[in-house]
Amino acid sequence: QVQLVESGGGLMQPGESLRLSCAASGIIFSSYAMGWYRQAPGKEREVVATITSGGSTNYTHSVKGRFTISRDNAKNTVYLQMNSLKPEDTAVYYCNANRPAYSDRRWVRMDYWGKGTLVTVSS
Repeated sequence: QVQLVESGGGLMQPGESLRLSCAASGIIFSSYAMGWYRQAPGKEREVVATITSGGSTNYTHSVKGRFTISRDNAKNTVYLQMNSLKPEDTAVYYCNANRPAYSDRRWVRMDYWGKGTLVTVSS
């Protein structure tokens, strides 16, 4: 059974830092790309940062230079270091694990999601 468990959310003030963690089980962690997504109230879920199985990273424009995604394959954990937090970073943050899979004679993307952790940035 695949489980992704996020932790580290909380109430923060603008400018503060926070680190989210996502512990994975039930998958061969090192073979999965990992990502952090977020969903603010009344908005659609958006990608925040991704890291491939090889360690290449990508960030959405609004968090570049402030957030850092990293992974520890020995601990089956992906992190999101968030610095210089802004009120617009307020959202539920979700952990994602994905890899390509061959099904019905075609390649598809297999996704797993955590239940999310709430980050609130407010003065």
